[in-house]
Amino acid sequence: MNFQWYPGHMTKAKRQMQEDIKLIDLVIELVDARIPLSSRNPDIDELGKNKYRLILMNKADLADKERTREWSAFFKEKGFFVVSLDARSKSGMKNITDIVMEACKEKIERDRKRGIKNRPVRAMVVGIPNVGKSTFINSYAGKACAKTGNKPGVTKGKQWIRLNKSVELLDTPGILWPKFEDPEVGFCLAVTGAIKEDVYDRETAVELLLERLMHIYPEDLRVKYAIDFSEAEPVREVMSKIAVARGCLKAGGVLDIDKVIQLVLRDFRTGRLGRFTLD
Repeated sequence: MNFQWYPGHMTKAKRQMQEDIKLIDLVIELVDARIPLSSRNPDIDELGKNKYRLILMNKADLADKERTREWSAFFKEKGFFVVSLDARSKSGMKNITDIVMEACKEKIERDRKRGIKNRPVRAMVVGIPNVGKSTFINSYAGKACAKTGNKPGVTKGKQWIRLNKSVELLDTPGILWPKFEDPEVGFCLAVTGAIKEDVYDRETAVELLLERLMHIYPEDLRVKYAIDFSEAEPVREVMSKIAVARGCLKAGGVLDIDKVIQLVLRDFRTGRLGRFTLD
């Protein structure tokens, strides 16, 4: 199925970022730890070439711990500095400044040799919509500097935030790329909330999500919804069992598909269903 969302302001935001990158020492890229590859905008590597790079695997509290370790090792092998964190609870954020300094140590040393002291590292915070950039900035700064929301597209313009004498951050709007060549990427972005729900078929998305969980995390589904199923069972049968177990029924015992969709998406996105990594 088709999952695409690229509103007009993203083109403008991308052009602005291409201009601002000239001012930047470090690109801090937030990804969703549940979909660490699918949530990476491929344009960021081109934008950030010749810059120091730090990947923050946010929402790690919602992801499979072992898979997060594997993805962290993967990115480190590619030459990135990597931190796994949960920006909402500030878990994993204690050493961010030290890692920023480590990532930019060559720049800091060059400044020192030129007699330039106390020039702050300038970092651009980038990522797709709803990955938690503004929440990260607010948690890092210890105050509300950036607008936050649980829907994609909250940040519409850039803003500089002076954290301390060592680091300045440039917040940027979340941007996607014009076309998802791989439908798997679109699916992952849809179910994690990076794409607005009114631009794709939620029913199909939830069916695909449940099929995936039935095969890679079946026990979590069984325990959470107190149901039993075989991994070969049709997904609509499993949805019906969830509906009965959770009372998502209309008069006459008819499946209330809208309630099941809302239930599964909410439980998945909030971590109530379990800690899952889809990539």
